[in-house]
Amino acid sequence: MSAQTLDAPRAPQRRRGSNLEKWGWLYMRASGVLLVVLIFGHLFVNLMVGDGISALDFAFVAGKLSNPFWQWWDVLMLWLAFIHGANGMRTIVNDYVLHRTARAVLVWVIGIVAALMILLGTLVVFTFDPCLGVTESSTLWNACVAQGTVG
Repeated sequence: MSAQTLDAPRAPQRRRGSNLEKWGWLYMRASGVLLVVLIFGHLFVNLMVGDGISALDFAFVAGKLSNPFWQWWDVLMLWLAFIHGANGMRTIVNDYVLHRTARAVLVWVIGIVAALMILLGTLVVFTFDPCLGVTESSTLWNACVAQGTVG
């Protein structure tokens, strides 16, 4: 039997500048905790407070999105969730895609799609108008007329 020897391990290479992987790892932990609070708060208010799930309809959502507190709550939840998910997808791509060009393309696509969805979601939350396109036959007609946005 011949004795096998292991090569000495390479010394870790220390790069200058910020460590993006460390910051991504920290972001995943912090955003995960904050998302749990935001999501359970969202579910509690929507499903338990007031009339519960039977009150969920277009008017409930419209009323909620007219309040700046809930707009920012939903936008923060949207931003954190998309960035959290995109960072997780980036990590998976970095771990499993071996071809350098394919990995770079996929990471860029993930980033662009996440940025586009964050932009569109933010626009929806802050520009939502429940009275847009309301006609006299709609159940929202009286509320929109009283608000002065129709008629």
